[in-house]
Order: sequence, then C-alpha cells, then structure tokens
Amino acid sequence: MLPTVADVLALDTVRRGSPRVVAGDDRLDTRVRWVHVGEVHDIAHLLRGGELVLTTGVALPSEPDKLADYIGELAAVGASGLIVELGRRFVRELPRAVVKAAEEHGLPLITLSRETPFVQITESVHARIIDIQLQELRASEQLHEVFTELSVEGASPAEVLNQVARFSGHPVLLENLAHQVLACDAAGGDTGSLLANWETRSRAVMPSERTAYDAAAGWLVTMVGARGQDWGRLILLCDGQPSPRDIVLAERAATTLALGRLLERHQESLERQAHGTILTGILTHAYADPDEAAARARAVGVPLTGRRLVGAVIRLTAPAGTALGEQARLGELAEAGAAACREAKLPALVGALDQSRVGVLLPLPPRMTAETALGALAERLRANFATPFVLAAGSVVESIKDVRRGFLEAEQVAEVAVRQPDGRPFYRLPDLRLRGLLHLLRDDARLQTFAERELGPLLAYDAQRHGDLTRILRIYLDAGRNKAVAAQKAHLSRPAFYDRLRRLERVLDTDLDDVESCLSLHVALLALETFRRETT
Repeated sequence: MLPTVADVLALDTVRRGSPRVVAGDDRLDTRVRWVHVGEVHDIAHLLRGGELVLTTGVALPSEPDKLADYIGELAAVGASGLIVELGRRFVRELPRAVVKAAEEHGLPLITLSRETPFVQITESVHARIIDIQLQELRASEQLHEVFTELSVEGASPAEVLNQVARFSGHPVLLENLAHQVLACDAAGGDTGSLLANWETRSRAVMPSERTAYDAAAGWLVTMVGARGQDWGRLILLCDGQPSPRDIVLAERAATTLALGRLLERHQESLERQAHGTILTGILTHAYADPDEAAARARAVGVPLTGRRLVGAVIRLTAPAGTALGEQARLGELAEAGAAACREAKLPALVGALDQSRVGVLLPLPPRMTAETALGALAERLRANFATPFVLAAGSVVESIKDVRRGFLEAEQVAEVAVRQPDGRPFYRLPDLRLRGLLHLLRDDARLQTFAERELGPLLAYDAQRHGDLTRILRIYLDAGRNKAVAAQKAHLSRPAFYDRLRRLERVLDTDLDDVESCLSLHVALLALETFRRETT
C-alpha cells in the first residue's frame, strides 16, 4: 500500500527539515504515489494525481490571488500535498493567501524551516514506494499461485474462503443471490454474531459496480459468476478502506469460486454442499456451540431454534453400477429432496452425508406432526425422482444437541428398510418390528450365538449334502406352518414336502408342530438373513 503524507513526514530525511503542518492536517492520510520537485507556478498540467510537490517557492507569483490559484490547481489535479522550504522566497512563514487556499481545498500544506536537500527526500520516498510495490507484486504472485492451485484441485468454497481469511485477516462470506450464506469464515471471530440478522443486513448493501466498497457497512463486495451469469456475492468485512491487495484478493477468490462452479456442473450444487457441511458439522459435533450451528442454518434460510426437529435419511434401493454413477444419482436425489421440501413449504437442511446417503433435517412448523411433514416430503419426492429409494426418519427431538441421536436412529431404520422395502411412503423404527430389532442387534454376539445354536446342525447338513432343507424350513414358517400352502410354494407334492419336514425334525432334533420351537427357529432365520446381508 502506498505511503501516506504522514508516513513521508515521519522519514528522517524530512524530519531533519523540521516540518510543520500549516494546513490540511486532517488529510495527512492521503496516499503519495510519487514525489515531484517543481519551482514553476504552472506545474499542475504536468501532474497526474497523487504527487507530493516539493518547492522553495522562488518562482511562485507574488499576487495573493495567483498564489491561491496555484494551490487550487494542485488540488484540482489530485496532488497529495505541498511541501515548501522556507528561507529563500518565504523567509519565516507562508503568505496568508496560500494557507487559506490550502485549507479551503483540503490540500495538506507543510513547511520546512531548515534547508533540506530535496534529492534525499525523493530518494527515500521513492525507495519506499518501490519497495512497497515490490512487496505487492510478490504478494500478488503468491495469491496467484495459491488460488490457481485451489482452482486446479477443485477446492470447496469453504477452503477458498479459508485462504481469503488467512491472507486478509478479515471475516469473509459467500452468499447466493437470495442473500443466504453458502459458506463463511469468521477469521477467528464469533460466527453467531457475524451471521446475526444476515439477510436483512445484506439486502441493505447493494453496490452498483461488480466490485465495490460500502463504507457504511464496512463491506468489500464482489460479484461471483461466469459467462455473464452471476450467482452469488463474496463479501469481505473490512475494518476500514480496503487495500488494493484486499480488492485483488476478493476478485481472485471470486474467480476461483466461479470456476469451481463450472467444474461442478455434474456434482451437487453449492447450496447442497453448504447444507451438507452444516449437517455433517452437527452430526460430528464440529461446532463447539449449538448456537453456531443454528446461526449457520439460519443464514441459509433454515430456522432450527425453538423448533421440534426430525432427522431423516434417504437411500437408493439399487446401486448405480459405478462410483461416478452412484455419486451423480446421489446428487440428483439431494436436489430432488430439496425441491420436494420447497414444494411442501418445509424449510430443511438437505445434503449428502456420504457416498450413499442424503440427510434431511426438518424443523417442524408449529402444530404440524412429524407424520404429516414426512408424508408430504415423501409424496413430492416420489413425484420428482423416479429411481426407487427409501425415506427413513428418527424420533422427534427438541434441540440441536439431540439431532445426532435422531439421525443415528434414522440410519438404522434405513439400513433395514433398504433391504426389504415394502412400498411405505416413509419408515420409522416402529414400522420395522421384529426384523428391525434383529437388525439393530446384528452385532451382538449373543444373537449370533442363538442363531448358530438353533440352526447350526441344519446349515452343516445342507453344506455337506448340498441340500435345501434350510429353504424348506423358511417356506414352512413363512406359510404360518400351513403344510399344504408351503408344499405348493415349494413346488413339491405333499408327500415329498412332508418327507422333508420329517428330515428337518431329525436334523434339528425338534418338533415342528411345537409353536415355541417354530418361533425360535423363525427368529433365528431372520437373524441369519441379517448377518448374511451385512457380508454381501
């Protein structure tokens, strides 16, 4: 950043001349682009603006009005200030007309009471300017390297904003055109305070240029988009007037975000990424304070505070065949889920949780039951998405702290339902009954021991003889122990089927007419199915 008039006055070469500010002391923060030595009174047309003019005044006019014109012309071309060495033309002080004109035009006016070689001043100031420009060039090169690497790696918006905050030291946010926050980095500050009442504050800041600084808000705002299609704004919260480096940083980050959006054409949208990041943060306890999670959700238009919350998981029932195909379908499912929530007028966080699941966090509207909300979501989702899926939901919870428990329950329900979907609009734990309980207990060694004790001899018999007695037992029990119906389903004659049942009783050493024995065998078969599905 260029030095100010105050910075120049602090240099040793200037201080040796005993400088005194006689006018414009409130403008000493004016930037100095260059130092120009000039004794002629018509020097203004030779300047381009930003010059600090040095003179002894030997060639200046004597008439007060012409002196005033001289000052006015310097101010008109944007000179940053005027330094006059006393002792040659003006012995002790400057004429009143010069001081008055400088005050009127807001031009910093400084006198030097001691003789000072101007060449020393120009050399020291120009050396500083060149050093600053070299530092800015190096910084610009570093920014170029960092953001080029981010572009090549396909960095997420959060990663891009993290670099902006690191380089600038200021909080930075990315919002969409509806003024909903897609990503933010508080630069070590309080995220909740940063996002408080965000939409209202953001709508009040509408610069007319693509990149502009709003002094009232203290925001540096730059549009984000490509090919003439803007889709968001990058906002850097500055302490004061942004430096040229801040402007370059914001614009370079906006370009990286726009390029990333183009590269993600076949991936999930930024909105889904933002929602997924918040969901993952809640489920992994990444937010130290639930209020931060609530603030982030509120910034994307989803109120969580003071609402009953339902966590749901959507899973596809059939694999796509390839990892890329699975990812693409999951992205489509997430977008369809978000669209279904919008159509049902249910604000919700909707985003992919991993490579196979889409998470939905529904804050229930007042007086609406979970069943009503889930039913509306399922109905619209099936209308928008043709590929088979299951929607599983956990219990209703009262706070963000308990959302993780609700999602764990929803995941467990989804794991069971996706293996044996029966066409329900959505699934909850009570819907799964015995199969659901066995699935939840599938890793319990006691259940595994029970199934092995009940079915071990039969499984060994079939394995040794390549038999089908296990299948016959399942058919018999599924038919409610109705031998005639079971024989028909097994495509066997009744005598042949009865013979298989007698063989089963010998192998298992049990009575298949005994209700309790059959119940134990049926539970063991259901548990066995759960174990086998986990290994396939």
